[in-house]
Order: sequence, then structure tokens, then C-alpha cells
Amino acid sequence: MKSYFKLDHLLWIVFFCLHTLVSCGQNDARQQQMKKVYPMSASSHKQLDTATFAEGCFWCTEAFFQQLEGVVEVIPGYTGGHTPNPTYEMVCSGTTGHAEACNIIYDPDKISYEELLKAFWYSHDPTQLNRQGNDIGTQYRSAIFYHNEYQRRLAEEYKKRLDASGAWDKPIVTTIEPFTVFYPAEDYHRDYYNRHPDQPYCQFVIRPKLEKFEKVFKDKLKTHS
Repeated sequence: MKSYFKLDHLLWIVFFCLHTLVSCGQNDARQQQMKKVYPMSASSHKQLDTATFAEGCFWCTEAFFQQLEGVVEVIPGYTGGHTPNPTYEMVCSGTTGHAEACNIIYDPDKISYEELLKAFWYSHDPTQLNRQGNDIGTQYRSAIFYHNEYQRRLAEEYKKRLDASGAWDKPIVTTIEPFTVFYPAEDYHRDYYNRHPDQPYCQFVIRPKLEKFEKVFKDKLKTHS
């Protein structure tokens, strides 16, 4: 993998290329292709959208994306497989076809899908097949589950341009799959890093990655009073 500084530079180049592409006469198409829209409250006209990413252990994914301004909620769960209503133990067996993933509910007026994709590519190694570090198995695969044609096109274009840029020394193996059904994980997985900061996995795996993530996305982080 390239240095974090070079990777960040390449990700920004690709991001701005895509942002320009999207901005040139495609905004109307974007609005028409938004599939899932969630009203924030009965008295609000704000609309939310969903991105679904798999990038290894969902405890990591949740901890990263919770930090970003415009992200309203991150829900860990299971998707992309063939077994209905899987449990964590079933998914860990590697027989369900599901990946550990997160539904990222966000406000597109505050953060764009392109920006979420940039965070996705940065926060894991998309060249590792069916693993992230010591987490090994198809349940830890790298995948983008698109909710509409707009998301599919952006994900495929970003992947193609990153591969061509040489951001990594090996080809990207991230799959880009249609979203079908999402099974929320058991309650004890929710907000895992924040509730268990002293747990060894949180200390030695999540925290170092999170610190690097926060440095790269320092201008996109939520402000805490």
C-alpha cells in the first residue's frame, strides 16, 4: 500500500474528478434516482439517504463513519448473502454468504455520497480478498452495496480511477453489488467502540486506524460541544 499521504492525495484527485463529473448537468438525474428517503421528523422536511458499505469488521466501519458531519446514524448488520435472519455466530461461520456491513444514514445536504466513498476507500485495504488484516473470511470482504443507479455509477467510476491511479500496489477487489436486504446486527454490536474503548480489539485495531482517519478527515468531523 502507498503511504497515507500519497493515498490521501490520490483519493482527493479522484474525488474532485468525480465531483466535477456529477456537477455537470447530472443533479436532476441524481434526485430522480434516490431510492431510500427518510424524513427526520414529522415537523422536518429534511431528507436522508443511505449508503451501505462492507470493509471488514463492522465495529471498525461504525467507529469511522460515526465521526463524519452529516452522518446521522450507522447501523451494523449483515447483507449480501443467502441466509435469512442470520445471527453473528452464523455469519462468522462463513456459510451464510453475508458480509459484515453498515447502513450509513446521512444527510446529503451536509455530506455527499462521493465524500462517503472517499472515506470508504481510505478506511480499509480494498486489495485484500475476503479479509482485513487478521479478520479472515468472506464475511470480511470489501463491498459496496448500491441503492440506486447513481450510487452504482459513482462507485464503479471511483474504483476504476483509483485502480488506474496506482493508489495501491495490487488491484482493488471490492465488489459492487445491488442492495437487497439488510439484517441489523444484535444490539450488543451497536456503538461498540464507544461503549468498549478499553477492549483489546478496540485499543489495538480500531483506535490506531481511527486516529489516522480523523487526521485525514479533520475538516469533515462532527464538532462536539
